[in-house]
Amino acid sequence: MDKLGEIYGSNVFNDKIMRERLPKATYKALKNTINERTPLDSAVANVVANAMKDWAIEKGATHFTHWFQPLTGITAEKHDAFISPTDDGGVILEFSGKELIKGEPDASSFPSGGLRATFEARGYTAWDCTSPAFIKDKTLCIPTAFCSYNGEALDKKTPLLRSMESISNEAMRVLRALGNTTARKVITTVGGEQEYFIVDKKLYDKRKDLILTGRTLFGAMAPKGQEMDDHYFGTIKERIAKYMAEVDLELWKLGVSAKTEHNEVAPGQHELAPIFATTNIATDHNQLVMEIMKKVALRHDLVCLLHEKPFAGVNGSGKHNNWSMATDDGQNLLEPGKEPEKNKQFLLFLSAVIEAVDEYPELLRESAANPGNDHRLGANEAPPAIISMFLGEQLTEILKQIEIGGKDKVKGITNMSIGVSTLPILFKDATDRNRTSPFAFTGNKFEFRMPPSSGSIAGPNFIINTMVADVLRNYADRLEKAENVDEEVNTIIADVVKNHGKIIFNGNGYSDAWVEEAKRRGLPNIKTTVEAIEALNAEKNKALMERHHVLSREEMEARYEISLENYSKTINIEALTAMEIVKKQILPASIKFSTKIAESINAINATELGIDISAQGNLLKEVSNLISTIDAKVKILEESVIKAEKMDDSYNQAHSYRFDVFENMNSLREDVDSLEMIVDEDIWPLPSYTELLFNI
Repeated sequence: MDKLGEIYGSNVFNDKIMRERLPKATYKALKNTINERTPLDSAVANVVANAMKDWAIEKGATHFTHWFQPLTGITAEKHDAFISPTDDGGVILEFSGKELIKGEPDASSFPSGGLRATFEARGYTAWDCTSPAFIKDKTLCIPTAFCSYNGEALDKKTPLLRSMESISNEAMRVLRALGNTTARKVITTVGGEQEYFIVDKKLYDKRKDLILTGRTLFGAMAPKGQEMDDHYFGTIKERIAKYMAEVDLELWKLGVSAKTEHNEVAPGQHELAPIFATTNIATDHNQLVMEIMKKVALRHDLVCLLHEKPFAGVNGSGKHNNWSMATDDGQNLLEPGKEPEKNKQFLLFLSAVIEAVDEYPELLRESAANPGNDHRLGANEAPPAIISMFLGEQLTEILKQIEIGGKDKVKGITNMSIGVSTLPILFKDATDRNRTSPFAFTGNKFEFRMPPSSGSIAGPNFIINTMVADVLRNYADRLEKAENVDEEVNTIIADVVKNHGKIIFNGNGYSDAWVEEAKRRGLPNIKTTVEAIEALNAEKNKALMERHHVLSREEMEARYEISLENYSKTINIEALTAMEIVKKQILPASIKFSTKIAESINAINATELGIDISAQGNLLKEVSNLISTIDAKVKILEESVIKAEKMDDSYNQAHSYRFDVFENMNSLREDVDSLEMIVDEDIWPLPSYTELLFNI
């Protein structure tokens, strides 16, 4: 196992292993199911299950589990042993096709938004044979979808798989109309870049807020943050490098192609980027990435923080979702080629994405919404909360020329000389990356930069797939009826530029001027998760999901309720934690400090030497005033929590938590952070930002 080639994918029941261990007929039947979506025969499933079991046991596995992704935001597992008792008191090792294909976990204990009553426990997990099984912690993990007894989706995988089928079907109609006779399906590919923070576990254990909420609810800024830009792409610290090396090794065993890792902008912040994979596999892989990063960190006495904003005042963490479309015969449908102005297939599919983003910006914004991300979006460290698209100078000009029917030569790729003879000539793209854009074209893919670091990428991707599929459906209808396909393509592209060009913005998304310009263009600026969630309840969006059989009306309404409930629960936990820290740690420590000052003043006065104690007096007054103000603000926060808890309507409750409870927490934090700056650090009960961010 010293060779990387032997390590990579060693714990995955991948195509190579299947070819080796399955009879040819079984392997062919399984591949037909994967590639052609044909039903899987029970006899085939039994053979596959037996081969899986034998392989897993040889690798040291003792149990199997249906590995699924409920609406909790994390994965779930129920482990069953391979052993089965015999009449003579022994055991045999069994794993049937029925057990492979279907499981029956408790569906009542997971979020359902009312789809399942608490007393109706039964749910099903169904094998996703397009995502390979793998071994983790001596357990054979079988990627599965998760649904209710009546078939409603209770997970993140099911709508993703449905959306992949929809966009493939509609894209194939377009390709056939354009004359492509070789492709059989269209796949969407994703590369999910994962940002995260690393802190020392001993310091983490002293912070109730990090333990219970994932972020620091209090904390004054360190004297040094990210303003020197010396952390980004800087030399990786030895302790972190060892951690990253083990993360890579564990991920490679699971067939996760962890490719790039580096220091991010903020101190203590890092990024891991994989190689692209099909959307459902990339989603499974990202869940494994998050799990492995957290697990391995503990082995190094570290803690991996996936919260979007664990530290106020420094850059938060996101998850860049690099999305593209490709055919099974090797074409990237978003590849411009050497002459993009002549590549009508590329321009048509590019137009579909433009129109989709402009038609469904609220839904796309919702896909990136969670309580933690509210701290990032629009904060000049991440994309603005306004959905727009960056195409770059070249593509924007091409589309403009098509709109006006122009024939001008468009600027292409040029060479760039660095001015040092020993350095190579570089190819200079006519377009550049725009890191302030939430949805940017980056050469042959779109980078959706809004998703939260702690969330699943399933949500953003099933929404992107579905809204693009809807546009392609309309294009296919037009092309199939057209007498002249080429002319119709030109007309479609020109119509898109004219009617949806307002979504294209190549400038600085952080500027105040863009906020005003976006408003003039009619682009929504949805600043909070609570407001974003409303998109799930909009008739237009329900109809979209229903039209493509991705989510039913009932499933959409359920997710609306679940999202609101999750938001309220998150802020409630944060508020309760904040109050507990203040009452049990901050106030006692501050009172101790003020008492120490008072005793010092009394001791100096007792000397009757006439010593100037104005500094001590001013400090005592400042500390005492802050203690009093903090005590009053805790009571206000407590009252706002009680008020929110009593609300029955889910939207009104979430609204109260956001615009009442959350704001009261911020007000309380201001005074606590001010107090931290003047209380003796030996008395202050919480590790500081300096310790957390720099003591690795």
